[in-house]
Amino acid sequence: MQVFYATQFVLPLPAGHRFPMAKYQLLRDRLADELPAVQLRQALPATDGELALAHSPEYIQAISDGTVDPVILREIGFPWSPAMAERARRSVGATIAACRAAFNEGVAGNIAGGTHHASADRGGGFCVFNDAAVASRLMQAEQLRRGRRLRVAVIDLDVHQGNGTARIFRGDDSVFTLSLHGQKNFPFRKEASDLDVDLPDGCGDDEYLHALEGALGELERRFDPGLVIYLAGADPHEGDRLGRLKLTWDGLEARDRRVFEWAWERGLPLAFAMAGGYGKRMEDTVQAQVNTFGVAAQYWQRWQNRRR
Repeated sequence: MQVFYATQFVLPLPAGHRFPMAKYQLLRDRLADELPAVQLRQALPATDGELALAHSPEYIQAISDGTVDPVILREIGFPWSPAMAERARRSVGATIAACRAAFNEGVAGNIAGGTHHASADRGGGFCVFNDAAVASRLMQAEQLRRGRRLRVAVIDLDVHQGNGTARIFRGDDSVFTLSLHGQKNFPFRKEASDLDVDLPDGCGDDEYLHALEGALGELERRFDPGLVIYLAGADPHEGDRLGRLKLTWDGLEARDRRVFEWAWERGLPLAFAMAGGYGKRMEDTVQAQVNTFGVAAQYWQRWQNRRR
């Protein structure tokens, strides 16, 4: 299973910064040690033209040369640096590459990505560029060159609403945005996805999985995708310091398995990204993500068996 990374670009964050930058390298190391089915590949950077499929040229240029409005930088939550700009491009490039690999092999992943708070002309919430939005539009363009009109379902199960993705695709009936998130969590001013499912603080496994089942049923009734992009946030876990939900390890694994099974049953290629995770113990966030890759590898193997 092809998995794309940009862990060599580490943001120079100030001491005490709450973003767990080290989790990406820890995840990559765990995957290399524990999942022999995973083939780790370095992501290429998204080009200006690719980024412009979802972002304004002015914003792309400002991120590239460091002339970002300080207000927007504060909303993003990272200081500007060349590494920040390059990592943002590579994170998008990783989801692009995962989508292309998924068309060939059924399932592929991005160690980072899921930067769903970025909209066309600004970032926010630790998100610079919106990888799912850029990848969706690029896959549509590439498939159109082959004479196929592609519809994309973005299944966003990060605990925070995918406001940037919703805003970018507002009024676009070729992309379906589904967000299952904490009702009282960030962002406090939400955008309208095609389907939003608000969850109460303290929501546990049974309530969450029931809501997910209903959401997938509604997605299927309203939309017929040819590609799924799955944001597999670790932050619904009960050990997350920002999540406010109470999913157990078993609940998170059941969530992942249900999404992969849903795509598998319909023969839909699926690319996934890690999105958020802010465990009180970083090891818990990494474990949740390792578990997601473990489930993904099982479904990747199913695809390979189907192709033989």
